[in-house]
Amino acid sequence: MVMVVFGARGSVGRHVAAGLLAAGERVRVTSRDPEKGGLPASAEVVAADLELPETLPAALEGATKVFVYAKPDGVAGFVEAARSAGVQQVVLLSSAAVVIKGFERNPIALQHQVVETAVEGSGLDWTFIRPGMFATNTRWWWQAAIRGGDVVRLPYPEAETAPIHEKDLAALAVTALTEPGHERRAYTVYGVESLTLRRQVEHIGEAIGRPIAVEVVSEAQAREEMGRTTPALGVEVTMKQWAARDGIPAETSTVVEKVTGRPARTFAEWAVDHADDFR
Repeated sequence: MVMVVFGARGSVGRHVAAGLLAAGERVRVTSRDPEKGGLPASAEVVAADLELPETLPAALEGATKVFVYAKPDGVAGFVEAARSAGVQQVVLLSSAAVVIKGFERNPIALQHQVVETAVEGSGLDWTFIRPGMFATNTRWWWQAAIRGGDVVRLPYPEAETAPIHEKDLAALAVTALTEPGHERRAYTVYGVESLTLRRQVEHIGEAIGRPIAVEVVSEAQAREEMGRTTPALGVEVTMKQWAARDGIPAETSTVVEKVTGRPARTFAEWAVDHADDFR
């Protein structure tokens, strides 16, 4: 039985591949550039690109289950290749944006919904993992500022989010791929605690061993600075979310523990795991 992992260099995919290998599964990982390195040595590596349907049959040959991230461009080709290869189950890394009120006005939600709809209508078994805020987003937002100084500039320091450790998302995917009972289930996942942005910055400072101050700036200033490291769409969505959650606790969840049987990791643990990213 072969399990295929797309995006095996990604923040979640790499842990999915590692978890499957640790469970004794036969794993095939895909890459646009297999020679680049950074892939598990014990996994089979195949060149494939979700936007190039002609590359998918070789990647999916003999596969029974697949982990894939949401890529609207080429999803029809992926579905057709998966059906032709006899794939039984697709575990899709989607987004909680698809179930949030007003999703039809959220371009990120619409992109993920396109993929969910295609996979759900494929006739294959599926499991959707719909995360809220990735803890790794803080690297885009604050890595440069913390590496280069002791101040993070924020427009809404009291905005609250519930960051999710990428290892917890991977653990959900591995469970869905290796245990029965997760077919045609959708898991909306948030972190286990609601934290202000200010507290998240403090956790990173504690992890790297030096205090990081927070300076309040205008939204216009924050947009300009974030735009240096984050795509425009990401800046727009992030600012709207922060403004909406200013002083308001974020939704949390216990999905990780219920599904995997182990407690979800806190943001403080994530900060320790990623301390070197901010040094």
